[in-house]
Amino acid sequence: MNKLLKSFLLLLVPLSLVGQVTPVTNQYVLNPVIINPAYSGTSGALSLAAFYRKQWIGIDGSPETMTLAMDAPLLDAKIGVGFIITNDKIGVTKETKFSAAYAYRIRTREGFLSFGLGAGLITTNTAWSNLVVLDPGDEDYLIDSRVFVVPDFNFGAYYTYQNFFAGLSIPNLIGYKFDFDENKYALNFDMGQYYYLLNTGYIFNISPIIKFYPSTLLTFSKGEKLIYDINTHFILFDRLWIGSSYRNKRSVVVLVQFAITNQLKIAHTYDIEFGKLGRYSNGSHEIMLRYEFRYKVNALNPLVF
Repeated sequence: MNKLLKSFLLLLVPLSLVGQVTPVTNQYVLNPVIINPAYSGTSGALSLAAFYRKQWIGIDGSPETMTLAMDAPLLDAKIGVGFIITNDKIGVTKETKFSAAYAYRIRTREGFLSFGLGAGLITTNTAWSNLVVLDPGDEDYLIDSRVFVVPDFNFGAYYTYQNFFAGLSIPNLIGYKFDFDENKYALNFDMGQYYYLLNTGYIFNISPIIKFYPSTLLTFSKGEKLIYDINTHFILFDRLWIGSSYRNKRSVVVLVQFAITNQLKIAHTYDIEFGKLGRYSNGSHEIMLRYEFRYKVNALNPLVF
């Protein structure tokens, strides 16, 4: 039994550490800097957003994510900076990511083009001692892992023209694989394993008080299945957002955002899971609180493209 338990624990150690392939938050629609560093500073003001997400309600050990994101423009919005802290907890494993972002904005003949680079650190560890064992003596093998620290880099580009935007990002420029012999993560530079995120959308002015905002997020990699989000949102009086997202036959997401003031916004999303997973969970909830320290009265649209 001891040998079997030891083998099981080794299987639970993450073999590769490449961060989240899909967004850690459904609310990238409202705060896209969390998926692309090139968006840093595009809101035109210092922005601070906090997210909390609880996935698969009703399942013990289901993922729990907390994110704090800040970004701001500098030098007449030619430069944008950002800082993001993300804490993920899945079962007895915790991962914390610290990332700083830098973006440079260029005015083109039509629109603006931004390039962004993110750099930071990822820390991860597993608290095996929190597991419950059935056989006496097995707890001797439940020794907490040490804290592993690895660097993290990402890249993005972003183009906007009037009410249209498109962004392309690579969330992980380097990957990692766990080396059991050395008991550490080894660097893995393989461009063939890169994941690419393409985010694009357009805002239609239906009437003076109603706007329609369709968008999509595509996640693709060589040899992997395409992951897609199709998002549709309505914006009423530039204050209330109501919409939904459809994701790869896996879930439907309902989103509501309300601007309490011109600077303070609160949002909530609810995921409805399909398939077998939906039988065991009560969906996923996520809330966001965002504050902009300066309100831009002459914004072109609610996203301040």
